[in-house]
Amino acid sequence: MRYATLILTVLALIGPTRADAVAPQIDPRASLGVVQQWIYNYRTKPDYAHVPAAVRVLFHSQTFKEPENAGIYLGFIAGAIASNPLKAEQLVNSFFPVPPEDEWVIVRAIAYSGLPDWRDLLRRVAPKMPERRVMIDSYLNGTLPTLAEIPLEEPKPGMFDKLRNSFTRNPFKKEEKKLDTKLTFATSQDLLDTLWGYYFATGSHVPIMRITQMLPWSKSRDTLDKLTVGSMARYTLASYAVRDNALREFLRGELALRPEPVKGPLTEVIQAADTVQLSALRRDALAAVEELKTKGSDARRNLDFWGQVGVGALALGCVSAAALGQVAVGVPCVIGGATSQGLLSFWEKQQ
Repeated sequence: MRYATLILTVLALIGPTRADAVAPQIDPRASLGVVQQWIYNYRTKPDYAHVPAAVRVLFHSQTFKEPENAGIYLGFIAGAIASNPLKAEQLVNSFFPVPPEDEWVIVRAIAYSGLPDWRDLLRRVAPKMPERRVMIDSYLNGTLPTLAEIPLEEPKPGMFDKLRNSFTRNPFKKEEKKLDTKLTFATSQDLLDTLWGYYFATGSHVPIMRITQMLPWSKSRDTLDKLTVGSMARYTLASYAVRDNALREFLRGELALRPEPVKGPLTEVIQAADTVQLSALRRDALAAVEELKTKGSDARRNLDFWGQVGVGALALGCVSAAALGQVAVGVPCVIGGATSQGLLSFWEKQQ
């Protein structure tokens, strides 16, 4: 019945087959809900033939209007492309025509797919997306990283690096601040969503292993970026493992293989999933946000920390709280919304 509903939705989007036929009005939210449930169940019962139909509904529903909230769908498309290398080009071509404002999704999904010949595939479909030439070239020449190339976090400069900078930098020269566009999992919460989408499409444990590497950040008291991503990684792993026995058993098997910083939070994930005690993870994460607010970071335990870090960190505090479903936790919010809200919204619709 679910697949029949999806097909009927897409047929309605394509339009009437007769001149006198009238296409019914489509509720984008309702059709998106159908696709969300279909995506969640896809790994247990792959339905490759209907991937193009599902993607068309995603485009029609303007799912990619806010890229930072569309990671889970981007990841699913990338995973679907990767799941059948022999039919990858046929699948990509079936997505067209694509709204011009959404062509970036196809470009990034191909680059994130991890196919051995993803560059050749991107070159072949590039003529269909002339307005995305800059983005395409950036992936082809390595300026933009693939999903596998994105580091967990920026490497910290060592003592000798700091000494070298102190001697080579001109203290009287005013340095212009440049926009930092370097991608890391620690600073881009939507990448966590992308890994989950890839898992839903493939059932591969590779993205799950990447997510577990972020678990130590749930204990971080250094930056709100890490605390946000680490808490979301821990919470979503437990949330999905509650209803996914295969995932739960995989995590249990990984426990003995992981280093100590991962074992602690991974044990919490497994226990929460086994006993369906997700609220405990929420409370712990919110308490961590409150502690970071009142005491400051581990590196700067002083009372005026929050007065010094400025608006940016306060905004991140609001993001962290909103991502956990609790906006009012005492953090003075400056901006609203949360980049990780997309994944939680998706998860809530699977209940």
